[in-house]
Amino acid sequence: MRARSAVLPAVALLVALTAGCAHHDGASPKAPASSGAPSGYAQMQQKVNAAESAAAAADQDATSAADR
Repeated sequence: MRARSAVLPAVALLVALTAGCAHHDGASPKAPASSGAPSGYAQMQQKVNAAESAAAAADQDATSAADR
C-alpha cells in the first residue's frame, strides 16, 4: 500500500505535464513545406561561407606578412 501511495503523485504529475505540453492539434507538429531544410538554413549557410572566407583571407594575410 505504501508503494501505491508513492506512485500516485508521480503518475498524476506525469499526466499533468503531458496534458500541459500537448497544446497542438494532432500527434506531431506539421512539417514545413520546404525541401526539408530548417527555417533560416540558407541564411545560416551564407554566414558560414562568409566566415570561412574571412578566415581564409586572414590566414593569407598572416602568411604574407610573415614572409616579408
